[in-house]
Amino acid sequence: MEFLNRVFRGDKVVWVVFMILLLISVVEVFSAASTLTYIGDRSYWWAIRDHSINLLLGFLVVYLAHLVPYRFYKAVPVVLVPLSVGMLIWVLFKGAAVNAANRWIDLGFVSIQPSELAKVGVVMGTALILSRTQTENGANPNAMKWILWVTGIVCVFIVTENLSTALLLFGVVFLMMYVGRVSLKQLGKLVGALVVVGILFGSLLLLPYKTLDSLPGLNRLTTWKARFERFFEPADHVPAAQFKISNENYQETHATMAIASSNIIGRGPGNSVERDYLPQAYSDFIFAIIIEELGLVGGAFVVLLYIILLVRAAKIAQRCHSYFPAFLVMGCALMLVAQAMLNMMVAVGLFPVTGQPLPLISRGGTSTIINCCYIGMMLSVSYYTEKMERDASLAEVQEAEKDIPEILREGQ
Repeated sequence: MEFLNRVFRGDKVVWVVFMILLLISVVEVFSAASTLTYIGDRSYWWAIRDHSINLLLGFLVVYLAHLVPYRFYKAVPVVLVPLSVGMLIWVLFKGAAVNAANRWIDLGFVSIQPSELAKVGVVMGTALILSRTQTENGANPNAMKWILWVTGIVCVFIVTENLSTALLLFGVVFLMMYVGRVSLKQLGKLVGALVVVGILFGSLLLLPYKTLDSLPGLNRLTTWKARFERFFEPADHVPAAQFKISNENYQETHATMAIASSNIIGRGPGNSVERDYLPQAYSDFIFAIIIEELGLVGGAFVVLLYIILLVRAAKIAQRCHSYFPAFLVMGCALMLVAQAMLNMMVAVGLFPVTGQPLPLISRGGTSTIINCCYIGMMLSVSYYTEKMERDASLAEVQEAEKDIPEILREGQ
């Protein structure tokens, strides 16, 4: 036990949740990625072997990140935010297109998704700004201005190709500002401004498809419009007998069929039927496959794991002795849990289709590594906070011993 405590430092519950999520990932991706075996002449084991390597790299990232004292993470956003912005600008013009969106930088031997680097940079930068601007009455009024400048610049370069990622990032930053004691008056004004932007955006989507196609730099508008129309379309718009599966509703329909065909305990691992029809069964819609194979019980268990992660992050933050680690651990947990909830809401039909993978479960490269960075930083904050408490307790004991008369110590 002592050996395990030395190797796996920090909050043990976070470690257990992390390990369970990786185990679920291996099983479900192996099942859901069966269609990839038909691509080219790749072997049956190619997909899971590739994913397992990414998970091992992710585990190594967690282990190394949790050994780094959290104070060193203060310097990371100073470099990472400008770097990620430069990469986002590059990807707009020279990026590799995936599913009609330029989101990747292809280096030949590896592909990088700059938006994932930008997300972690903004979360760390927001934690740093909030920690530096704390007063007795909350965050300095300038804190929101600086945070919005950083977040706004990043989101501007993300939103044209990935609306859901920009909205997710902005939402997490908003929650971090609330946790970081930004005044409710400022947050209320921001909500009002966002409502106005939302109305303008909704009005833009009312334009005809031909008009949207002609707008420069906004090639994803027609995709967004189609997804919103399908989502808000009345359920009884098409009679069941006349319903047809088309290219437009293909993913949503088969995800619904996967969930509908499950029961309390599901079909069992590896017995999914819809994995052969869902194009992103191993990524964006893996939660539907989890429910199909593991049932409602399995789906609820996965939801519970993310909730536990958020609760543990809150407890770690409460024990922190300074602001930066507290805001950092909450930002990391909020990003993981918010993205997980968004992915699961899409899979069960509660949100329009987006391209958000399920953190630590979906098959991925950059996203897997970055999500493991969040876990590593959470564990770093947990471990070094506990270490400070132990050192403080030891110092108190040593100080108390100095007050014991010499004759009493000799008697002992």
